[in-house]
Amino acid sequence: MTERFYLYDDTEQTKTRFVSFMGENQRYDLAITQTERYYGKSLVLDLQGSRFAIIGRDDLDEPGYLESVYKLTEEEAAELREFLSETIL
Repeated sequence: MTERFYLYDDTEQTKTRFVSFMGENQRYDLAITQTERYYGKSLVLDLQGSRFAIIGRDDLDEPGYLESVYKLTEEEAAELREFLSETIL
């Protein structure tokens, strides 16, 4: 067996918010983790869809980003974008 080569192996304190809310089009079950690892961006996990993304305020302004990452319609992404705009620093 060869020796394992780590690129990094860090442990960090994080803050995670678990939130579930009902939009006009669907239910959203999210885990939002804040960490220093991603330069102030948050790790947003869609617990129902098994998808995640590292998201900052700049990503929320990117056209089609949430639709692509979370496989949402424009209306669904607008609901999620509105919530995340209030939540992500």
